[in-house]
Amino acid sequence: MPFARFARPAVPLAVAALTLTGCGSGSSAAPAARAAVTLTNCGHTVRVESPPKRAVSLNQGTTEIMLSLGLADRMAGTATWTDPVMKGLEKANRGVERIADNAPSFERVLDADPDFAAASFVSTLGQGGVATRDQFERLGVPTYVSPSDCAGKDNSGDGDGSRAKPLTIDTVYGEVRDLAKVFGVERRGEKLIASLKKRMTTATSGIDASDVTLLYWFANSESPYMAGCCGAPGIITRALGARNVFDDTHEEWPQINWETVADRDPDLLVIGDLTRESQTAESAEQKIAFLESHPVTRNMTAVRNKRYVLLSGQAMNPTVRTVEGVEQVAAGLREFGLAG
Repeated sequence: MPFARFARPAVPLAVAALTLTGCGSGSSAAPAARAAVTLTNCGHTVRVESPPKRAVSLNQGTTEIMLSLGLADRMAGTATWTDPVMKGLEKANRGVERIADNAPSFERVLDADPDFAAASFVSTLGQGGVATRDQFERLGVPTYVSPSDCAGKDNSGDGDGSRAKPLTIDTVYGEVRDLAKVFGVERRGEKLIASLKKRMTTATSGIDASDVTLLYWFANSESPYMAGCCGAPGIITRALGARNVFDDTHEEWPQINWETVADRDPDLLVIGDLTRESQTAESAEQKIAFLESHPVTRNMTAVRNKRYVLLSGQAMNPTVRTVEGVEQVAAGLREFGLAG
């Protein structure tokens, strides 16, 4: 995701996925003795001797999974946010210290005395990020990275990586299972996954968007980050049977000039509505103002017809909120009469 990369109010989040926080937000004490958990994660072997009690999540995506699993009282801190916390998790989130709005220093993370560190992106726990996984592990702190950011993905370039094959929502479910296992709350993990699957089924039931083209704009008006074929926006697009106008690139978030965007002329614009301030045109309001005033973009079909669906940055990332993205884009397609 580019961190350094309307359909009017969308379908409300299904609260069922969030009620898991109630079963643990205040009483998720680690279970009695259990065997150590060993996982293979993004090419690393992760061994956790006992359920973490002072976990640190270094990206919003992993934070929201942990909160959804009712683990707020086992978290010592969070960092790197693009959006307000997911609806239904506000109370749980208030009980967890925010170490930094953006990437914290390694020293600041260590001040939280973590016994487990998780991140959504390989770059967060890599060279140039908060620290490498080896740096944490040399101090006895096991680490975990969202498998969505490494499964079938090449992160070796200067951008946001590229994918050899499309990401699937099953990889997100796998992350939920992994974290539930690490913390010894497997039953909660399965309940959360079942709820997410139900929401996906409900959102896509009866919809046919096979003739519709979409474009996903994450951030930046000068050199805009648009979604390629195969990340989280690809999950949304395939679930609805639509087509991304930049399906011909395997880069995660290529920067594409406006002339090319206008030439592709999508039917619907899916726009990131971010609250951070690290790039130009972060909020949806700023993006729409740009689109409707710029000489190259103002005559695009979607702009002339004001066909905008607003998504949080997290819904455009591979995490539990990708399901929220499917719900909101489906609602927008129906509202604009673009799909059955």
